[in-house]
Amino acid sequence: MEKPAAPRAVVFDAYGTLFDVYSVGLVAEQLFPGQGQALGVLWRDKQIEYTRLTSMSDRYRPFWELTRAGLRFAAQRLALPLNAAAEDKLMNQYRHLSAFPENTDVLRELKSRGIPTAILSNGDPEMLAVAVKSAGFTPYLDHVLSVDAVRKYKTDPAAYALGPQAL
Repeated sequence: MEKPAAPRAVVFDAYGTLFDVYSVGLVAEQLFPGQGQALGVLWRDKQIEYTRLTSMSDRYRPFWELTRAGLRFAAQRLALPLNAAAEDKLMNQYRHLSAFPENTDVLRELKSRGIPTAILSNGDPEMLAVAVKSAGFTPYLDHVLSVDAVRKYKTDPAAYALGPQAL
């Protein structure tokens, strides 16, 4: 059996792959005891639904706006009193999501092997820049690609084409 060839490049998703989207649940739990996990799950589900709807309707809105809209929907659905301070705190936490602990080692290993790496994400460029810096991933990534460049969310082929174009 042949040994598989080394990859020529590796492209990661950001949210849910490198960054734990449910880590906002800890802050949500502090704000809304007993409801933090439910808020985090519904928020993420609605956020993804909004990206698909905007792509299908060809009415692009920045991911940050969709993230805020998803939070507001989830809070309303769960009858949580989301005031401006709580909303800002949760949105700031989303901007600084926790990275999964194994990812730094994986990115460092790929870099040491000379394998180009990138993020391809629905996130806005500014959101991604903050998350990457906060996680300490900057030295290990060759590209941070946002679908904002094509104004189409994944699963649209134009979004996925950004990876091969950059690498």
